[in-house]
Amino acid sequence: MLSTNSKQLSSSHQSGFTLIELMISLVLGLIISAAVIQIYIINVKTSSVQASGSELQDASIFGLQQLEKKVRLANLGNPATRIDSATAKGGIVLTGANLAVALPYTNTGYLTRRADDSASGTNGWTGVSNTTVASDQLTIQYTNITSSSFSDCEGATVEVNETAIERYFLRPVTNDTSSGAIKNLVLACDAGRVTNTTPATIATYGGSDTRNFGQAGQEFIMNVDQFKVLLGVHYDSGSNAGQLMYLPSSAYLLIADKPAITAIKMGLIVHGSTPILNGDDQTSFTLLGQSNVLKTDTSRKKQVRTTYETTTLLRNARVVSVKTGL
Repeated sequence: MLSTNSKQLSSSHQSGFTLIELMISLVLGLIISAAVIQIYIINVKTSSVQASGSELQDASIFGLQQLEKKVRLANLGNPATRIDSATAKGGIVLTGANLAVALPYTNTGYLTRRADDSASGTNGWTGVSNTTVASDQLTIQYTNITSSSFSDCEGATVEVNETAIERYFLRPVTNDTSSGAIKNLVLACDAGRVTNTTPATIATYGGSDTRNFGQAGQEFIMNVDQFKVLLGVHYDSGSNAGQLMYLPSSAYLLIADKPAITAIKMGLIVHGSTPILNGDDQTSFTLLGQSNVLKTDTSRKKQVRTTYETTTLLRNARVVSVKTGL
């Protein structure tokens, strides 16, 4: 006869998960985890794109508008309304003659420059860019004929009747340590003063005074890959009379009978600082009608990039061609 303990053991049984149930649970868990991870990746990517979009909007709303505001000052206070490469105190500084300084002016690297132009001067224009096309430099000047002082692009005071000169160009950010082909570039502004003497001179100040012309300048717009400039010229004679064309500065200087400069067209390629997670980014751009391709750099981070173009009329350099006939 079986004892009571033996009966209890024989009637008991073990309960648990079968191997199939464990495999099904594991598969379901992996599917749910994959879905969660995918949602997380999408959210991170969306967040990074939105953050970059906000940065690009800041560059457009604040940086580009401030740049336009400054360029509108070009030729202010100059009684001559026809601007070309020989106009003394001309708003667009292309040559030493525009500065009205004692010739020859050798620091051409501080003037309006274009790809294939020569570079010169410490902190001068070099044409650096993150695309296969060299960048440009725009140099303007103006005289404060208002009733009160205001600031130049570096924040220094431009007193009443002072003549300021400003140049906008690309350079690496201060203390940049990037080693790849794609650099951390900014659109910088370097401001100075031109004396109101005959002949004029570039004023110098002691130490690191920002009014000294030829310095590395103030970082004006961050995260810039390319900066291009075209001169809007108005022909008042010849076969092109009455036409407005946009030319690079280098081409303009080759024209024998130079037309008046009435507008400036500027273009920027800018990028957000937030990398895009598992995404493709644009590497080819058209800026002011010219193709720009990002330099090859396997170490660069994928970032949102876009182009901005703007045209600024020189308000006191209007040239209007009026034709009358019977």
